Amino acid sequence: MAGALKSLAGAAAAALTIYAFLPYIRGILRGTVRPHVFSWVIWGATTLVVFFAALQSGGGLGAWVIGLSATLTLFIAVLAWKHRADVTITRLDWLFLLLAASSLPLWYFTASPVWAVVVLTAVDLLGFGPTLRKAWEQPWSESMGFYALFVLRNLLVVAALERYTLATWLFPVSIAVACALLIGLMALRRRAAPQPARLARTPDSRSG
Repeated sequence: MAGALKSLAGAAAAALTIYAFLPYIRGILRGTVRPHVFSWVIWGATTLVVFFAALQSGGGLGAWVIGLSATLTLFIAVLAWKHRADVTITRLDWLFLLLAASSLPLWYFTASPVWAVVVLTAVDLLGFGPTLRKAWEQPWSESMGFYALFVLRNLLVVAALERYTLATWLFPVSIAVACALLIGLMALRRRAAPQPARLARTPDSRSG
């Protein structure tokens, strides 16, 4: 019974991942969503490595959902690179990228998947830096709905895990918390910043 519930949670997490990404990708192509390329490059790299670490630690179906997310995240990184002219890149953004890039290789020298996931989770959280900075200055440039779905998706990933160890649950729980904080920041800033006219004309931005 428990195994069936975990399989159901894993399937729901996979479906929710695709459901969340498709409107986000459409928003990028339409210009209503402007992701920060640095964040998505960091997230793509770390999520891919965390997938392999979680798989090695017996994460089962929950780990494969992380693998699906890694693939889609890397695709967003490519789109973000193509549309990078739409986003201002600051010195602080470069600092976050350099910190993440310099910390990422540390996972290779760890003796266990647990410490690898700890390092990679910290690096992935650094990836939120450029997006948090952008969300503060341009709170309408991201989709709140996308990150809300990712809070739910990561909770489903945790529910789908076949084994609960630090190596399997730390990453999805940390990302869920970070997404929730990002949503709170955008909601707070949107009260003070009027919605740009170009975004106000599109249904996607209003739902985000």
